[in-house]
Amino acid sequence: MSDSRFFDLAGPFTLGELARAGGVRLLDEGQAERCFRNVAALDVAGPEDVSFLDNRKYLPGLGETRAGAVVLHPSFADRLPGGCAALVSEAPYRSFALISQAFHPKPVPRPGIAPGAVVDPSARLGADVEIGANAVIEAGVRIGERSIIGPGAVISRGVHIGADCRIHARVVLMACEIGDRTEIHPGAVIGSRGFGFAMDARGHVELPQVGRVMVGSDVEIGSNSTIDRGMGPDTVIGDGAKIDNLVQIGHNVRIGRGAVLVSQSGVAGSTRIGDFAILAAKAGISGHLTIGPGAQIGAMAGVMRDVPAGAKMGGFPAVPLKRWLRVHALLERLAERPKKEGDTP
Repeated sequence: MSDSRFFDLAGPFTLGELARAGGVRLLDEGQAERCFRNVAALDVAGPEDVSFLDNRKYLPGLGETRAGAVVLHPSFADRLPGGCAALVSEAPYRSFALISQAFHPKPVPRPGIAPGAVVDPSARLGADVEIGANAVIEAGVRIGERSIIGPGAVISRGVHIGADCRIHARVVLMACEIGDRTEIHPGAVIGSRGFGFAMDARGHVELPQVGRVMVGSDVEIGSNSTIDRGMGPDTVIGDGAKIDNLVQIGHNVRIGRGAVLVSQSGVAGSTRIGDFAILAAKAGISGHLTIGPGAQIGAMAGVMRDVPAGAKMGGFPAVPLKRWLRVHALLERLAERPKKEGDTP
């Protein structure tokens, strides 16, 4: 359940309206005019809430839910308790997300410049842009219509931001361009200097990093993540990429469309991550590698060589996931083996 102190709530909506919003089929059209006020998890939902089931392990709770409606796969619809409406979908989680968006739309900008904000006269702000308190907008910045710049954010000279973006509090943007509908969460730093030196016993010599970071549209970048600008070629984040909190992306890296990088993963310089590839939490990718489209890198894996498209990798150094699981199982069996005379303690 959402807390009204922090989140705006739209609605109420009829079940028919919600079915259209989620692209789902209402099994009993006679319930299309029932009104609903929110979304909630199966175990806490009430008669005016919509819930969902996407994971079979929660099936035991389905028959006990008090939710007024549940989004679920058609094969489970007959397990709903009496009075609970079935919204059937082949992709329940996606459909539930769309219904949730109806109840919790993104904030609408409050156009204007808040007290304490500093906006250079040469900056160009689109229609209905909101600039938060103490934000700094430097020379030559362009911000697209309906974008929101949060309190204390710093948009450095020359940065371009597209339309309908959400740049949250204390974000720093440097030497970058941001596409439309992209959201960057608090504390993220985009376009800072890449980590590049000519290393020498006489002292390391800084190598100027004069590329940019090119962030596509519909991208999400989590809190306190950092993306370094390129050394000469640009660092590129493809459309629809989703980057979690505390992720580090080095200079000249190219992230493909729809790629997902989970918390504390890191990508060293000049590596290529293919479209819709996934890096699980704490995965580390060495520099100058290619991770193929659709590849999946397991949590805490250390990748030190190229990964083909669609491969699943795990362990350190990373190997095909099934092999790593077999090795791990073998080590477990060895550790549990009864000691024999002559074994090393």
